[in-house]
Amino acid sequence: MTNFDTVVVGGGIAGASIAYELAATRSVLLVETETALARHSTARSAATYVPGHGSAPLRALVAASGPRFARLEAELDAPPLLTPRALLHVAFDADGAAELAADLAEQAGEPGCPVAIDPAEAQRLCPALRPGAVRAAAVVEGAADIDAEALHQAFIRGLLRRGGKVRTGAPVTGVRRSGSGWEVQAGPDGNVIGAAEVVDAAGAWADAVAVRAGVPHIGLTPYRRTIALVRVPDPARLRAPDGARLPMVIETPERFYFKQEGDGLLVSPADETPVEPHDVRPDELDVAIALERVEEVTGLGLRSVRTAWAGLRSFVPDRLPVIGAWPEHPGFWFCAGQGGSGIETAPALAAFAAAVVTGGPLPADVPLDRAAFSPTRL
Repeated sequence: MTNFDTVVVGGGIAGASIAYELAATRSVLLVETETALARHSTARSAATYVPGHGSAPLRALVAASGPRFARLEAELDAPPLLTPRALLHVAFDADGAAELAADLAEQAGEPGCPVAIDPAEAQRLCPALRPGAVRAAAVVEGAADIDAEALHQAFIRGLLRRGGKVRTGAPVTGVRRSGSGWEVQAGPDGNVIGAAEVVDAAGAWADAVAVRAGVPHIGLTPYRRTIALVRVPDPARLRAPDGARLPMVIETPERFYFKQEGDGLLVSPADETPVEPHDVRPDELDVAIALERVEEVTGLGLRSVRTAWAGLRSFVPDRLPVIGAWPEHPGFWFCAGQGGSGIETAPALAAFAAAVVTGGPLPADVPLDRAAFSPTRL
């Protein structure tokens, strides 16, 4: 039996990032069910960094992650992880305009918060929008596309440099107490790994791992999110005034979003269909709904779908991450429930989570306490 200070279960962005942080002071083994890392949520995300995204605790993590992306590039020899792309919040009716106004009021004064612009300016910034369709709009200038693959690979590279280990094709079939530590059974041969502590970062499967360990679940629900890449018949409609890529456009309320990808558009109906954790596939109806909604406000003539895919976004009822352990089950730590913010908050959330696990000081740039994400709040 091999022994480690910490076994991290799950090879997506949550597991890779916290494993990297913990490996600074501990021996760490990262185990992943699939033969390749990050096959599910991480590899299928629209991967956008959006200051002002989400509730107040998430906005704090997003804000703290911004400067950390640049530091990770230097520390881990990564290519540029963020590519600037403005983001437009756009309302197309009175209800949406009222919701957007309320969102702007809530975030007023926060770093990187959206700034209201008039409908004509929104249409100028995004010529793909149908003239006269916009009722109200706001722009986030500090938004960016995230190179999710490069970020994930950087965390794994950093983990290995720090002496951490990675095992793929190693589904966890059992977790049990052993004295003051744990024994984790993983892999096709049922190899047993000894660990002082276990971090459950298994994404949509986090509750299943907890149940195998005899630990109460956290009430996680996975939701399917569909994205399609569609052809634009007239690519000239995708030219922004300054020659840059079009901003990403998110409708308020969030019933769809789209962003330019080369001479096409990535479109999504922003669907959240509750499902059991599995290797999800796109639903044809959701793809059709996305095309219909985007076509209605653009008139681009969207018909041809080049490819479509789906991923999982997992939430507990209050839609905040779960970082911590149940008091009755010390040493079994959750790092789960990041929903649609797992990639954009990964740099700050991983540092926060590692501090929770080790009992060290919380990051100074994350103005939250341990109770904010503790499972005990549930």
